[in-house]
Amino acid sequence: MSKLIDTLINENLVPLKPYESARRLFSGGQDWLNANESPFANEYHVDSSNFNRYPSCQPTGVVEGYANYSGLDASNILITRGADEGIELLIRTFCTPGKDNILICPPTYGMYAISAETCDVGVKKVALNDDFSLNVNAICAEEDVNIIFICAPNNPTGTSVAREDIKTVLEHFADTALVVVDEAYIEFDASNTWATEIANYTNLVVLRTLSKAFALAGLRCGFTLAQEPVIQALLKVIAPYPIPEPVAQIAANALSTDSLALIALQVDTINREKEALAKSLAAIEGFTLVGDRKANFILFRYAKSAELMQFLVSRGMLIRDQSKQLNLQNCLRVTIGTEEQNQRLMQLINEFLNEDAA
Repeated sequence: MSKLIDTLINENLVPLKPYESARRLFSGGQDWLNANESPFANEYHVDSSNFNRYPSCQPTGVVEGYANYSGLDASNILITRGADEGIELLIRTFCTPGKDNILICPPTYGMYAISAETCDVGVKKVALNDDFSLNVNAICAEEDVNIIFICAPNNPTGTSVAREDIKTVLEHFADTALVVVDEAYIEFDASNTWATEIANYTNLVVLRTLSKAFALAGLRCGFTLAQEPVIQALLKVIAPYPIPEPVAQIAANALSTDSLALIALQVDTINREKEALAKSLAAIEGFTLVGDRKANFILFRYAKSAELMQFLVSRGMLIRDQSKQLNLQNCLRVTIGTEEQNQRLMQLINEFLNEDAA
């Protein structure tokens, strides 16, 4: 850094490293199976006649569309720039820098900790149990936390979270902390949503996104669902024009009846491909499936994961190394792609095994 930057930068940011997103780790490649994106790219059209005007902070068409989709009232919904902005807004709104803490349950999504650290908010950690279930007793034993983040289904383990466990955490922290259930992958585990419980818990927050099942990762559109006082507090912090007009138009279209029917079919297709790929991976000697498959990816363990990863990247097949995550040594995560991509992955894995055995 230059002397000026060294002098001016916030002290808490000095030791931090940027989040290693899939795009930062690898560029190029032929097959992108490393970011849990949808393999589908649906066609949308936009009207440019209002692009010279500032957009609405909370576009009515999108709010109402998501209210209908989620079964909630419009007052319970905040649109954000991806669920990532929802995470940051919650921390900025409900945690005082240098004083308060959040709680996370690793192995889990990395942005909870990154967002807290950039805001100079402490991060307490209660590891998941060996079966990747919540360690409820240890969570409830923690004090001095303002927000608890629970990823359900969990990334990168693909596991559901027992409803009774989340209920226990919600009730224990009813008067002291928000419990944020991150449902980025909920379309692949729809029966376990907590959005339908918003009215019953003042401290429940649910995060959603259009990045996964809706095949709109490039749109950066997410939703924070909560009781109205939480939403109103977040509105004090959100940027004045967070949702660009083209994003609002496409998001509203994606929430239409016809589009929702198409997305449901695509989720079914991804689920079928997921089971077929899981069967193929599990049949390979030395490969062990890890966690569960309640999302759009598969996590597996292989002793030579680093060598396999290097081989795949050299052939343009990008998947995600999760070996640095707690209790995920030698684990790789693969997003479900098209049938052709999944078959190419298996072909390359078999090539690697044949070369390794030679």
